[in-house]
Amino acid sequence: MIDFRYHLVSLIAVFLAVALGIVIGTTQLNQPILNDIRNQVTDLEQDKRALEDQTQALQTQVDTANSFQDEVAPALVRNSLEGRSVLLVATGEEVGPETIEEVTALVAEAGGSVSGVVRLTPGYTDPSSEAGLQSYVTGSGLPAGIQLPEDGDAGALVAALLAQVLMVPAGGAAPDTAAASSVLAGLVSLDVLSQETAAVAPADFAVVLTSGEIDGEDPERRNAALVQLVTALDTTGSGAVVAGNAASAGDAGLVGAIRADPALAATVSTVDNIGTAVGRISAVLALPREAEGTSGSYGTGQDTQPVPPVPAAP
Repeated sequence: MIDFRYHLVSLIAVFLAVALGIVIGTTQLNQPILNDIRNQVTDLEQDKRALEDQTQALQTQVDTANSFQDEVAPALVRNSLEGRSVLLVATGEEVGPETIEEVTALVAEAGGSVSGVVRLTPGYTDPSSEAGLQSYVTGSGLPAGIQLPEDGDAGALVAALLAQVLMVPAGGAAPDTAAASSVLAGLVSLDVLSQETAAVAPADFAVVLTSGEIDGEDPERRNAALVQLVTALDTTGSGAVVAGNAASAGDAGLVGAIRADPALAATVSTVDNIGTAVGRISAVLALPREAEGTSGSYGTGQDTQPVPPVPAAP
């Protein structure tokens, strides 16, 4: 007669057999799987080393190209700005001091001079600043002889004021430097801009330096205020160039906003690779073409030219 002990021993024997089969089967299957994984890892390590070598080679080529561009830049821009002055306007803290220094140096190589550097703060484009700006530029901040648009909003008014005190009209007399100092001091006190150089004098041209896309509340409205300033600087002086990085050429960037407007793109030159030597060359060479009434889009973005035409050697 079969008792419970018999059933228990039988069940244990069955489970042991199953367990042993699993162990034996897994051992037989694991080895090919492990071999395959090892081979894949080896292949990936080889691919990684190959990509690292390729990246290093490409970086060497880029460094060589940048060094070459730095070497030839002075020769390419020489005398293109002879006796002319340039105002540099940075649109925010994202524009690094090294960019300003490099552009300043290349302007000097072109025979020109930087008349001063101003940096806009977020308050300049902040919609909450509009009432204070409008009150200032139409009241105590308005120098004698300055004519502002009658129906302009705060952005248009402050842009017109800055352009009239900071830009030298083509073929006209330079504005009073005292007026420029007074206006800048007032706007500094309103925390909408800062003066980066000890003095800022009126200039023939303006280079507006930007970086990335416009952020903060209501970016379209903020961008519109910057576009108004660029337009005012361009029409009041001999021309303006807006220069930034690739991100600034996006839909929410200042370069992108100008390029998206056919009428504006036809009057203001833009550069989307100011962080490179070739971008700085483009920004400098575009200025005298602005004085001739010719604008272009330069850089690496869609529908751009690499650089403006290089003037023929005298």
